[in-house]
Amino acid sequence: MMNDATLRKIDLNLLLAFSVLMQERNVSRAAERLLLGQPGLSAALRRLRETLDDELFVRVGRGLQPTPRALSIAPAIEDALSGIERAIRPPAAFDPRDWQGEFRLGMCDNLESSFFGPLVARLRQEAPNARLVSVAFDRRDAARLLDEGAYDFSISVHDEPASWHVRAPLFEQASLCIYDPRHLNCTAPLTLKHFANAPHVIVSIEGTIATNVDAALARLGHRRQVVATAPRFSALPMTLQAIPAIATVPESVARCMAKLHDLAISVPPLDLPADPVTMLYRRVDQADSRAVWLRRLFVEVVTDALRASGCSMGVSTDACCYDPPVLAEAV
Repeated sequence: MMNDATLRKIDLNLLLAFSVLMQERNVSRAAERLLLGQPGLSAALRRLRETLDDELFVRVGRGLQPTPRALSIAPAIEDALSGIERAIRPPAAFDPRDWQGEFRLGMCDNLESSFFGPLVARLRQEAPNARLVSVAFDRRDAARLLDEGAYDFSISVHDEPASWHVRAPLFEQASLCIYDPRHLNCTAPLTLKHFANAPHVIVSIEGTIATNVDAALARLGHRRQVVATAPRFSALPMTLQAIPAIATVPESVARCMAKLHDLAISVPPLDLPADPVTMLYRRVDQADSRAVWLRRLFVEVVTDALRASGCSMGVSTDACCYDPPVLAEAV
């Protein structure tokens, strides 16, 4: 068995020279394929002979004849070189038409209401053998679930990411008020008086009542009455159709609910900060062709869906772009 010192003498260039010589059986042709002069190839062959303690190739006429030792080690060397080639070969481009498997996304329910349907429709067109799975999550668990492989990426208002994650901006989502005009006798745009005096329904996973709306009202010297709290946005339309109340929700879901359930929308009569909706994905997936394709498709779907619903916010393309890093020159 070879010791470590012997193995260290055999580098990739020597193995490649051996492989080409096995194929060509001619020093001149082998040197030409390797972009080496004959002296360089002869020196490589001499090092390999000394290391393996075998002649390896014997000249016969104008060609070379491999020795039994060369013939015995050739298959293993070819396998090793093939494995290295496969490892460093550029990955094949992702073809969604032929791909079979699952795309898994983490989306809170207000964004799911706006984008899940259009995304399924696009996937049915472009990746007909794929399946889309939407995973419910609390944004506080977004990073943990991503690391556990629960989804390819999540869409939410994410916290500061870990160094092994990428948080890419999507859009700044403003809030709108939504209500049933058959119950609440107000015309849009709502006045501050109407807004403060009306009953309110809010959405909170944690069940909390105070939100940024209450903070903004307090700065203006007003308070509101919260009559109900639901953990999911899906409860709002039926609730607003049952009682005279206002819900202040993200613009995309407000426009979706208004269209589907014949509800009225209004700009809030107070300044509320927009929420930065972002995409969170693993840094190791940044250059993966399948992941890049899915991120790009999602950004396109979001852009079209927001425009179709009447939302005016712009959508960033940062999430769907990947620029290979600039490598430093060797010194």
